[in-house]
Amino acid sequence: MNTTMFLAAQQAGGSSYMPLLMMVAIFAIMWFFMIRPQQKKQKEIRNFQNSLQVGTKVITGGGIHGTVKEIDIAANIVAVEIAKGVVVRMDKGYVFADATAANATAQAK
Repeated sequence: MNTTMFLAAQQAGGSSYMPLLMMVAIFAIMWFFMIRPQQKKQKEIRNFQNSLQVGTKVITGGGIHGTVKEIDIAANIVAVEIAKGVVVRMDKGYVFADATAANATAQAK
């Protein structure tokens, strides 16, 4: 009786590669729809941060709009004027977007 149960379990089990194949498929789908777009967005932000110039209108990580007044490449610091005479110094990594491009897309909608 034990051998018949063993043979039935073997036949019902199917391929042992199927769970592995499903895991690979799930990872591939996650990579294409979640990880890859996020990497592209991070690359765009990094390229924007590296191409900053004095006079560029920017949006900071906190949502503050301002104009770049000074860039210290050695210290990785950007001075952003947020109001007339008010200059804030911040790490270049906290400048995320071009304000003119953001305003143009908002008006287009």
